[in-house]
Amino acid sequence: MTDQNALFGMGNPLLDISAVVDKDFLDKYGLKPNDQILAEEKHKALFEEIVKKSKVEYHAGGSTQNSVKIAQWMIQEPHKVATFFGCIGKDHFGEILKQKAAEAHVDAHYYEQTEEPTGTCAACITGDNRSLIANLAAANCYKKEKHLDLDKNWSLVEKAQVYYIAGFFLTVSPDSILKVAKHACEHNKIFGLNLSAPFISQFFKEPLMKVMPYVDILFGNETEAAMFGKEQGFETDDIEEIARKVQLLPKVNKNRKRIVVFTQGKEDTINSTESDKVTRFPVIDIDQNDIVDTNGAGDAFVGGFLSELVQEESLEQCIRAGHYAANIIIQRSGCTFPEKPDFN
Repeated sequence: MTDQNALFGMGNPLLDISAVVDKDFLDKYGLKPNDQILAEEKHKALFEEIVKKSKVEYHAGGSTQNSVKIAQWMIQEPHKVATFFGCIGKDHFGEILKQKAAEAHVDAHYYEQTEEPTGTCAACITGDNRSLIANLAAANCYKKEKHLDLDKNWSLVEKAQVYYIAGFFLTVSPDSILKVAKHACEHNKIFGLNLSAPFISQFFKEPLMKVMPYVDILFGNETEAAMFGKEQGFETDDIEEIARKVQLLPKVNKNRKRIVVFTQGKEDTINSTESDKVTRFPVIDIDQNDIVDTNGAGDAFVGGFLSELVQEESLEQCIRAGHYAANIIIQRSGCTFPEKPDFN
């Protein structure tokens, strides 16, 4: 039986506002069909426009929160194996996030403040692509000294065995990430990080590379891996080669070899645990017509992976669970799931 609070996640809690749009909509706001960006002034109108779409849906989102929620769903019992920290506003959207976290049996402890409203993420769906525009708002107001450092909160961090933070949080509170990463390292626990989006490797390189020596497991997709490789001067586009090079980057805790896991959509998942060895794991076959929306597929993969990791299962089993969870999520709208998983 897995202990409560064994899995700790920290990140940007966002409410996803999801709608099917057309190419004209993407062009109007200068969006790529498949991307993740932070909202700028020019996107303000986008949020007003997308809520007026005929089939707009609201889902509790935010990358890390999605992943720990999926992990909890995969584990089922006990409740509250997953802990989540992040910042929200004292408003209607914030209440929805609290309610959704409770329904998912995640032990969410939000830092609530009144300066900014709860963050939102517009998910613009075209076919099986999704373009995400995050308006962090409250999520950007997370304060280490006002939340993470408080004894009652830090004690939950200490209870965990596995830690996971999406790279997106590097834009908010790199100090919080470092504090958690160093704790994991000093106690020989597992710290996982996600590259999250190409812009993180490009524009948040310094905080990313500060935390990298503490990263036991690095997740990412092929686009993010390629950008990371480019920014690090790896001089290769070969995803296997990039995985090998990432595996060899300096690491503080020598008791654990770094594990690198790069997903590639419908192509094989790449895994590197030894400098000279890269393993490929095929994903579960799916008919294109069964794909409803790929928003949350990467988060779901990580969630499935973490659910087995926290139960001390093999790496192969972790990846199988990741593929299973991603396969379920892409057949549904938003990062949502059926009542119970059917994975063994």
